[in-house]
Amino acid sequence: MFAYICLGTNDLKRAIKFYDSTLAPLGLSRCNTSNEPNWDGWAGWGTYESGGAEELALWVCSPFNNSCATPGNGTMVGLRANTWAEVQEFYDAALKNGGTSEGTPALRPQYAKDFYAAYVRDPDGNKIAAICRGFTSA
Repeated sequence: MFAYICLGTNDLKRAIKFYDSTLAPLGLSRCNTSNEPNWDGWAGWGTYESGGAEELALWVCSPFNNSCATPGNGTMVGLRANTWAEVQEFYDAALKNGGTSEGTPALRPQYAKDFYAAYVRDPDGNKIAAICRGFTSA
């Protein structure tokens, strides 16, 4: 359904440090846009190939209107994790890199009996989650 999701940031360098560390446990690395024009002020993680013809990515950038980036009320991005350990590593990396907790890693049976998730806010206040479906504890 999605090609990409974009979140606003007020400090791209800080956001890159946060997302490089926080998304690595989920197997997501930075998109390579070095051979393309017009990507100054943007960073993305996931898939971006063939000039965007193949894209499934999370991007951060400064808002186009040059106003301060603010988090959306009720907005959250949920990212897939393969194991409970990946959820824990995501959560730990987020807190070590300027993120704040919105919910520690745990089963959330109110959603489904195998719904294991952690919720954090990035340094700009955007809410992101790592979710593992399946009983894959170590």
